[in-house]
Amino acid sequence: MKTDRLMLWSGVAAAAGSLCGCASKTAVATDKPLNIVYIMTDDHTAQMMSCYDKRYASTPNLDRLANEGVRFTNSFVANSLSGPSRACMVTGMHSCGNGFYDNTNCVFDNTQRTMPKMLQSAGYQTALVGKWHLESLPTGFDYWEILPGQGSYYNPDFITMQQDTIVESGYLTSIITDKSIEWLENGRDKDKPFMLMVHHKALHRNWMCDTCNLRLYEDKTFPLPDNFFDDYEGRPAAAAQEMSIMKDMDVIYDLKMRGDDRHSRLSGGYEGILGRLNAEQRKAWDDFYNPVIEDFYSRNLEGQELAEWKFNRYMRDYMKTLKSLDDEVGRLLDYLEENDLLDNTLVVYASDQGFYMGEHGWFDKRFMYEESMHTPLVMRLPKGYERRGDVEELVQNIDYAPTFLEIAGVEVPEDMHGVSLLPLLRGEHPSEWRDALYYHFYEYPAEHMVKRHYGVRTDRWKLIHFYNDIDHWELYDLQNDPSEMHNLYGEEKYADTVQMLKARLLALQEQYNDPIRFEME
Repeated sequence: MKTDRLMLWSGVAAAAGSLCGCASKTAVATDKPLNIVYIMTDDHTAQMMSCYDKRYASTPNLDRLANEGVRFTNSFVANSLSGPSRACMVTGMHSCGNGFYDNTNCVFDNTQRTMPKMLQSAGYQTALVGKWHLESLPTGFDYWEILPGQGSYYNPDFITMQQDTIVESGYLTSIITDKSIEWLENGRDKDKPFMLMVHHKALHRNWMCDTCNLRLYEDKTFPLPDNFFDDYEGRPAAAAQEMSIMKDMDVIYDLKMRGDDRHSRLSGGYEGILGRLNAEQRKAWDDFYNPVIEDFYSRNLEGQELAEWKFNRYMRDYMKTLKSLDDEVGRLLDYLEENDLLDNTLVVYASDQGFYMGEHGWFDKRFMYEESMHTPLVMRLPKGYERRGDVEELVQNIDYAPTFLEIAGVEVPEDMHGVSLLPLLRGEHPSEWRDALYYHFYEYPAEHMVKRHYGVRTDRWKLIHFYNDIDHWELYDLQNDPSEMHNLYGEEKYADTVQMLKARLLALQEQYNDPIRFEME
């Protein structure tokens, strides 16, 4: 069998050499094909992953990946929104390069070059299970089953490769793991290398946990973040958003405080979700929530008391949903270990963006501020990659595609925006590594009303330009103001820093051929 796999790997390498006429950035030599398992969640933020932050959640299975590999401490997205982020990941291109800018008006061009297509052409078995959220159907996969749109936490629908819609019984996070393991066990050709993408809906709004976890964390009380009552002075775009826990988090849809005579903008959506529960699930749900609902409305909370109640309800629901996710990642890791796949498999865990857990008084994402631009990224490395601990270089989700291509021995296209992370996984610290990241958010007007903006982030500085129906710049010193509370733009002593950052920003816009640019003064 080893001889057969080595012969196969020779074929994979040969096929890679003819792909797209692309010149290799950095070829990698290996004597056997490496598998790739890419696990991605939705809206999981580093504050809620214990290998990054121990204040709130415990995530032992996710931490296991970091403990047996590397943790990226400066990992960011290019566009903090689900669909665009996924398009950036699968193409290795910024939104201006892949054409998928936002969740409201775009359909992903599934005929364009993608990383799964390139791996498939090179002899890899490719599979996708779970959330796709790119409107068009997946291409470049030997097997896929995806959720329609955002998907449902309970008894969810799946779209199959035959374009049939089927209903599965149970809790979505567990079902996605079941389907992933089933493909690994019975669906693939075990003589070929594989790339499996496990895309969870968790931890997307409205944070609905498995009914077996409903009573977890009810004894926990969380202090409000220091900047929960942010007044957004000097930041008009931040003041104009609609993602405040106090004002915009719906007590019925988001926090499940349903009542026969209670209605809200989103209460109809919540009724639709409840309608998916079977009798057993609904009984568990009502047994838990009915006393909580009765207590909430009897107290008539206002002001800071209401803020603290909503924040704590949000945190508990998020953590309960996270518990299943962490358990299921552990189950998948156990399968890989028990079937002798870990030594020959790169296992990657990331989220499609970060999320606000009360910072600035918010939930959701979208802004270029740290909590949403930053994303957790940990990798359990295959045998032969001995790097352990933290990777501190600036990396972005456009880098995943070239990394997977290079670790598979497939040539990386020269025009791909991202760069392979393999040198970092080998323990190298390339002197020419990027010193700045580009970000661009386009979805406005839309849900949460975050203004369009682009910007540049270095290891210390962040410069943001809000545009479209606003023309406003913000500058932050991340070393002295990590919470981004003090906009320094316009202060005379930072004029040189602003000019340096504007020049760097414009250079990145030109490098990535973004048609939306500013003009240097």
